[in-house]
Amino acid sequence: MTQTAKTNRRIVLASRPTGTPGPDNFRLEEVAIPELQEGQILLRGEWLSLDPYMRGRMSDAPSYAPPVEIDGVMTGGVVSSVVASRHADFKEGERVMAYTGWQEYAISDGSGVNKLPADFAHPSHALGVLGMPGYTAYAGLIDIGQPRAGETVVVAAATGAVGSLVGQIAKQRGCHVVGIAGGAQKCESAVKELGFDACIDHRAADFAQQLQAACPRGIDVYFENVGGAVLDAVFPLLNIHARVPVCGLIAHYNGATLATESAAFLRRVLTQRIRVQGFIIFDYYVNRPDLYAAFQKEVGTWLKEGKLHYREDVVQGLENAPEAFMGLLQGKNFGKLVVKLD
Repeated sequence: MTQTAKTNRRIVLASRPTGTPGPDNFRLEEVAIPELQEGQILLRGEWLSLDPYMRGRMSDAPSYAPPVEIDGVMTGGVVSSVVASRHADFKEGERVMAYTGWQEYAISDGSGVNKLPADFAHPSHALGVLGMPGYTAYAGLIDIGQPRAGETVVVAAATGAVGSLVGQIAKQRGCHVVGIAGGAQKCESAVKELGFDACIDHRAADFAQQLQAACPRGIDVYFENVGGAVLDAVFPLLNIHARVPVCGLIAHYNGATLATESAAFLRRVLTQRIRVQGFIIFDYYVNRPDLYAAFQKEVGTWLKEGKLHYREDVVQGLENAPEAFMGLLQGKNFGKLVVKLD
């Protein structure tokens, strides 16, 4: 099959950041695309996902996954179309999702490439509500949080890709849901659009007092993805046998200390017999195919029936990915952040 694309634009890791990433840590390159070999496919990126975990991949500190190498393409999930194929299992024109990174084209041998259904109405949803962020929300809340009707569920980053779904799924389970977000606009959206019972602005001077007032019966499930001052305010409100799924600590990704809050938290874990469990969503893909099937069925149905509201924050063009990613780490995005690859 003839290959028409000759060059590829990509963003690589130019240097490892110290603290908050800056423009100098990224480099936009244009490179030649090699000719396809037998058993390979050429993918043209359409949508690129930007997610907080990518900050950890920029560091070479020990972690659950290897870091991006210097001069290596930044990691990330991409929805692509097959533009040329010499692979028996893939046809030109098919749409797929794979972790091909921050680039417009990629050559693959098919490993880790998942086809999207032909009738998949919104391809970018494979990177959000029906993709890794959605599964993170579902698996963490259902498997670890185990919410019961009438309980109080609190979720930080309430209007983000994960938090917005955690709260809505908890509402489907009959819970009292309190969100935490940055700014009046996001808090208003959490209540009016997402159906949360309350949402507290973590920037407010009396944030801790407002959170306590919104949780008069304490907190039974706290979905943790932020850390920092938000975590400090949650500590005293955790009930006996509370559950805390931990999927991230975005407040500390750029090097902020954990020392002050960690000691207090461990004491609270002991006295209140709290269940705290960190989880990496990629493990669930391998170990819990049953839960993934349930997620796709239940969340997919809710989405079609209009029971879930989902917002995307769309950035145009690969060249704008670094700035958008830096804004993501500062909470500037409103909804699931994706890049439309032109």
